[in-house]
Amino acid sequence: MDVSYLNNSNNARSCRESILSENTYDYITDFSLSGFSRLEESLCYLDVDGLYNIIYVPSNATPNLSRTGVFEYQSVPKLYGLMQIGGTGSSFNPDALIASGITQVQREPLNLTGRGCIICCIDTGIDYTLDVFRGTSGDSRILAIWDQTIQIGTPPEGFLYGSEYTREDINEALRSERPYDIVPSRDTNGHGSILAALAAGNSVSGPNSYLGAAPEADIVVVKLKECKNYLREFSLVPLGSPAYQENDIMLAVQYADSFARVLERPVIICLGLGTNTGDHTGSSALSQYLNAVAVRRSRAVVVCGGNEGNAAHHYRGQLASPNFSGQGSSNNVIMDNVEVRVGDNCSGFILECWSSLPDTLQVGLRSPGGETIPPLRQNSGQSVNYRLIYENTIITMDAILVEPASGEQLLRFRLQDPTPGVWTFQVSSIGTIYNGFFNMWLPITEFLDSQVQFLRPDPYITLTEPAMAEDVISVSFYNPSNLGIAIDSGRGYSRTGAIRPDIAAPGVNVSTIKGAQSGSSLAAAITAGAVAQFLQWAVVEFRSPYANSRELKSYLIRGASRSSNLSYPNRETGYGRLNLEGVFEALVGV
Repeated sequence: MDVSYLNNSNNARSCRESILSENTYDYITDFSLSGFSRLEESLCYLDVDGLYNIIYVPSNATPNLSRTGVFEYQSVPKLYGLMQIGGTGSSFNPDALIASGITQVQREPLNLTGRGCIICCIDTGIDYTLDVFRGTSGDSRILAIWDQTIQIGTPPEGFLYGSEYTREDINEALRSERPYDIVPSRDTNGHGSILAALAAGNSVSGPNSYLGAAPEADIVVVKLKECKNYLREFSLVPLGSPAYQENDIMLAVQYADSFARVLERPVIICLGLGTNTGDHTGSSALSQYLNAVAVRRSRAVVVCGGNEGNAAHHYRGQLASPNFSGQGSSNNVIMDNVEVRVGDNCSGFILECWSSLPDTLQVGLRSPGGETIPPLRQNSGQSVNYRLIYENTIITMDAILVEPASGEQLLRFRLQDPTPGVWTFQVSSIGTIYNGFFNMWLPITEFLDSQVQFLRPDPYITLTEPAMAEDVISVSFYNPSNLGIAIDSGRGYSRTGAIRPDIAAPGVNVSTIKGAQSGSSLAAAITAGAVAQFLQWAVVEFRSPYANSRELKSYLIRGASRSSNLSYPNRETGYGRLNLEGVFEALVGV
């Protein structure tokens, strides 16, 4: 990776300090910044695969830079949360793996164990001391850990921050009585260790035996650093809620991809993270970068679909023109009063409203106490702050007529210290209504400290980003005990009707190294392990040495289990339930 500076006198140390500083703002751009004369000479930036640049801007320079028009909505890193619900303790059982056709192909004659493949978990880190991540010799199966939170070690080449620990470092630590003196990286949350074990765990002896989907795959781990305070405050994410920046995830993806290039082995990237921010069509920088990586040979990207299906955080409406003729709309609504109930002690939330071309919408607001805010004028980039007279709420309204990444209109509302009760967003049109459809999203559950819900929610288009990215393997989750879709599972399709998710995998009461757990991230980990098994067969064993995510998706879809009483694809499970054994049955025409 190229590390570039807008002033050649800068060095790696000063750039590293800039990257980590709370007084520096991070931005994502999709154009070259080399020689960009309007930018401050003291800035540095990181090139992401020649596709994006992450630029680090001193906060005191941001107001001047914002007037250049360089940094817009899509440039501000989105925040992503963990997609695990929790569960209770239990001993290991392989039901989820059996339901996915994984255990069946681990045995003779295929012996698919992920051998020769690399699974990369980008998450909260890994407990490298656990037996489940060691081989039969006792050595670690972890190739490397990039811990973005530790600054005392050596970063990966070209990345400038965090510390990289190799397999040699980890093995030395495992032989020591004080392993954390040598490799201080820890997974204090446990989420990353759970996913890595589900995908590639292997410990068949002792009282804590456990077997993952690809027990002979090697593992690469990126422990993401927590988001900067200014982004947490900007996005109104409560303290204590794990939140990770889009740009740090993008760099983690690039790090993972480098192992395919250096070692010439298949790499499977597993993401158990999600967000409701964005247009839900896969237009974000992270989604687009994941697409670019996924279509490369011997790569695969597996993304969870989130836990927002029953959260009441999505609303879909349709307006009709006053001379409504009964065509193209189910009701003659020229203004839609969208109601949001806010619970007690809510510190704040953000609501995004996306319209559909060629309509132009406007949204006014009424508080629970009856104070009203008129619709904001639709000048591109306009932002207005309001402080209510009789209530303590501060409201920021942003209007973007053409959001560059999607081409759609975005209306964004930021409510700080909202009054408990029902808030009404009054949606109407400017000029002629052509289709009238619009969608609203509230933050993911993990980013709220009180109940905030639509009173008339829509459970569809609730997959979290980046599961809407076109070329990734997008996974919802179901209950393997009854084959029913999990009530919390995100549902498709995309906002524009693209078929998402691709498949569903077990995600309810799944046996993990931390007991029974639920959530879409577990489904992604199981699928990532299954993909490693298939890539062993296809790439490592030279049956299809240039396979990528598009081909993988086709194989998984052909082998998926489908119920006779359902039509496919559908919004809940895509093309069916993950069945790796079914893939090979389809190949031989069974």
